[in-house]
Amino acid sequence: MTCAELLIRLLRDTYGVDTVFGIPGVHTVELYRGLEPDADPAASSIRHVTPRHEQGAGFMADGYARSTGKPGVCFIITGPGMTNITTAMGQALADSIPMLVISSVNRTDTLGRGQGRLHELPSQQQLVSGVARFSHTLLDTSALPEVLARAFALFEGARPGPVHIEIPIDLFNAEVALPAGRTTHDVTRPRIGRLAPDPALLEEAVSLLQGAERPLVLLGGGCVAAPAAARQLVEALDAPTVTTINAKGLLGSAHPLDLGANAALPAVRKLACDADVVLAIGTELGETDYDVVFDDGFVIGGQLIRIDIDPEQLARNQQATLAIVADAGLALETLADRLTGLESNPKGKTRGAQITAATLDALAIPTDPAFAPYVPLFNTLQQALPEAIWVGDSCATVYAANHLLSQPAPRRYFNASTGYGTLGYGLPAAMGATLGRPDLPVIALVGDGGIMFTLSELACAVEEQLPVVIVLWHNQGYEEIRRFMDNAGVTRLGVDIKSPDFQLLAQGFGCAAVAIDSPRELATAISERDASAPLLVEIDAAGWQRSIAG
Repeated sequence: MTCAELLIRLLRDTYGVDTVFGIPGVHTVELYRGLEPDADPAASSIRHVTPRHEQGAGFMADGYARSTGKPGVCFIITGPGMTNITTAMGQALADSIPMLVISSVNRTDTLGRGQGRLHELPSQQQLVSGVARFSHTLLDTSALPEVLARAFALFEGARPGPVHIEIPIDLFNAEVALPAGRTTHDVTRPRIGRLAPDPALLEEAVSLLQGAERPLVLLGGGCVAAPAAARQLVEALDAPTVTTINAKGLLGSAHPLDLGANAALPAVRKLACDADVVLAIGTELGETDYDVVFDDGFVIGGQLIRIDIDPEQLARNQQATLAIVADAGLALETLADRLTGLESNPKGKTRGAQITAATLDALAIPTDPAFAPYVPLFNTLQQALPEAIWVGDSCATVYAANHLLSQPAPRRYFNASTGYGTLGYGLPAAMGATLGRPDLPVIALVGDGGIMFTLSELACAVEEQLPVVIVLWHNQGYEEIRRFMDNAGVTRLGVDIKSPDFQLLAQGFGCAAVAIDSPRELATAISERDASAPLLVEIDAAGWQRSIAG
């Protein structure tokens, strides 16, 4: 078979890839020779989804990965295709999302020669390396199984992120053979064990936690694979717990110990400062989770136990008393087993649920004027679509949902306001989530500014019949930046942008659309929608404010 055919069969048969996002180009035609459905109707095949821009392909792969836990896979052309997808790779890198990007690159005999070839870059690999865990140029087709195994080993056993494999166009149709008598079904997927915590350090952690009178737990996105262990651990400790944006739903809906993603707010910061022992697992302790007000005000006053799969991360942002390199899920399970049944709340300790409730009461988020207008919006959406995955851009509704929303399970809430913070993420990432979890409804929270970055993906949503509910908050421009300009005393410039007629645009794409400005109209729009196709719900922000106020 050819190298391209071997690649497809390894992805399908060995690694269980069922969906690929890509835009065919002259340099990747041979990839599509191996991608057509198998002649045997009973055989598995890979679904190919064609976005309208490579950035959309990357965001779709990201949403697919976050909702399923499996790597999102993209096929991308040389040159402009790769420069287009790097923004999406940057977001995935920042949030540790597994993404496999397979691209073409110019012929082996022309690499780096600057001859003005189609899509030529001086070094495509060097350009992409900054947004990838690693980038590999395949120069020996027999090495393909090894390189793929390396990529999936990283996804499963290390801190995940994007991996880029580029294949020169003259090697796609080069013949390659497996050892005699073997097929791609015989290629064994390496079994990757999880990294266990050092037993001695673990015992130190247990001792510190047992002796803590004011414990606080910080759980990040690295913990999403172990929700049961997370609940068991925090309940054994009886400790108030911050679940970051990417860990939302880890403890279930409205758990009595869950402080939510509110680490940047004053009452939670006071808990962090007053805690005698803080346990942080699978979290970067980064700015967009702990210091979204950008004043470096999140201070840990007591002893800090950090657990992360990335040893370098243990030295960043906050100085740890005890730093343990381990898989977050396995660490949660091990600690939960060790602490369950032990006396973790002796006389003199205050109950964690009481502290959590008092802290949330002090925050008074639902009645805060900055958040109150969104309460009826989220209540209406949750009542209409209680099991939905929520996917967001960087926009006003997302900033509010980060603080207000509670989810029943992990992998059901994610957005681009963390880490890299790109615009245009919400719509295509929600489409990827729909493809990954067709059993669940998906809500995309977007703004009138951000959606313009990837609005063309409405065409793909219609083409693929993806029933995403797109909630477009229309506040006439870049509201967040307007606020920052006003606070800085800078005259508004470039933020009061002209918006198109979204209803007319949606109609042009063949997408159902409705304009509303009240909770009642929103509930009606969702209940009457075609559940087999996308729906754009445009909400006039000013009209919504008037509706709920009156």
